[in-house]
Formats: sequence, structure tokens, C-alpha cells
Amino acid sequence: MKTSIYTLIVFGFLVGCNTTKIVHTNKDLQAYNDTTEINKTVANDTVSIVNEDLEYEIIIIEPGFNFWLSSRAKPEGYYSQGYLENKNIIYVSEWNNRVLQPFRYDPNLYEMQIDYRPGIDYGYEVNYKLYNYFIYFQLKYKQQLAGFVPRI
Repeated sequence: MKTSIYTLIVFGFLVGCNTTKIVHTNKDLQAYNDTTEINKTVANDTVSIVNEDLEYEIIIIEPGFNFWLSSRAKPEGYYSQGYLENKNIIYVSEWNNRVLQPFRYDPNLYEMQIDYRPGIDYGYEVNYKLYNYFIYFQLKYKQQLAGFVPRI
């Protein structure tokens, strides 16, 4: 009698552990492909700019920034390097002021200071990406670093 009960219990576990088969429809596959594309976009949202000659590195980790940069920002060459440098000086100065005031400004938005020196030529690419990050940041988080709403 005991062996038949044990046999029924083991058989019940074996039947209960059987996996179900999932049939995928075209809609399921499309949703999977969409999710995969979103994951690729998020994985590519780390922008790293390195110049070993000047010994600096900028790392921007912001979901959606790469997509915004390629789809909404003005193309490279639209602004002059002097224009970008002047804007970046203003934005970096205000950014660093907000980092130093965590009780007044959200410390989750302004986590660390940016070491951007006006006398150093960082090159067009660095200035272009930094400027566009500031524009993206202000639009996404509804901030005004220079006292006015940025335009694209």
C-alpha cells in the first residue's frame, strides 16, 4: 500500500513538472523584435569620448541620449566650435554650481562636477556632444541651466 502511494506521488510530481509548449504568433515575434531593438538602443546609450593626448575622458550614461543625438540634434558642423565652447562654459558653470547645492537642486540629477576648462581645446566632437547632452538634459528633465528654455 505504501509503495503504491509513493508511486502515485512520484508520478504526480513528474506530471506536474511537465513544461507547457508556447506557440508564438507573428504578433509575439514583432513584440520580441521591438523589445530587442529597444534593448540595443539602451545598451548603446553610453557615450565615451577619450583623448589620450589631453588626458581627459567624458562618459555620458543616459538612456535615450544616443537616439536623441542621432534623430533630433542638429548635425555635426551646424554650430561653430567657438559657439559650442561658449555655450559649454555657461552650462558647465551652472551645472557645477548646482552640484554644490544638493539641498536646493536634486542631487540625483546633478551628481558630479564637470572639469571643463575654457583655455583647453577639447576639439569639435567633445564640445558638440557635451553641448547636445546639456540640451537633451534640459529638455528631458525640464531644467534651465542658462536661464532660458533651450531650443533644438
